Amino acid sequence: MTLEVIRSRMAVAAESAGRSASAVTLIAVSKVQPLDRVTAVLEQGQRVFGENKVQEAQGKWPNFRAQFGAVDLHLIGPLQTNKARAAMDLFDAIHTVDRPKLVTTLARLAQDLGRCPHLFVQVNTGAEPQKAGVLPQDTDSLIQAVRDSDLPLSGLMCIPPADADPAPHFAMLRDIAARNGLTGLSMGMSSDFETAIAYGATHIRVGSAIFGERTPA
Repeated sequence: MTLEVIRSRMAVAAESAGRSASAVTLIAVSKVQPLDRVTAVLEQGQRVFGENKVQEAQGKWPNFRAQFGAVDLHLIGPLQTNKARAAMDLFDAIHTVDRPKLVTTLARLAQDLGRCPHLFVQVNTGAEPQKAGVLPQDTDSLIQAVRDSDLPLSGLMCIPPADADPAPHFAMLRDIAARNGLTGLSMGMSSDFETAIAYGATHIRVGSAIFGERTPA
């Protein structure tokens, strides 16, 4: 599927939901993709990308930015506190704030650096033990902790269980955001981004539908 097709489907989904297509940001998820595929998408004008790991992003995005100019880079994978400084140096947004210890670390680094990426709190809407994210019942308190730390909170993020209908999870995230006065909703991937847009997604994370399936190293 081409980038043009994805953008067209986004526009149709937004129109169907009574929304403007410009209200939804497409994050092209380039994790573990071959460099030539990422280059091809950059050459088509895409300038917002998502990576799962700090180290992998460090290895390729400085060169891409030198070649293509400004690129908005989003961390969409779990963040270890010992990688937080590197993440803050490299990324424009972090979608995976999920625990008080990480909030404390980011707040300290923000004071040291005088800046901070846009932050999203990741919610484990399916309460899956193997998955990162704060549990729904603990989300309000974590949101308050981010705000008390004077960090730039943009919204919430979720990854619904792979075998579940994503709609209830998107609705849950939307409702938690609404009661906390947040407008950013990072939700929806290659298989369900149109449903996510119908539920108010402001950021969708699309990888394989743009780049093709990833091949194990």
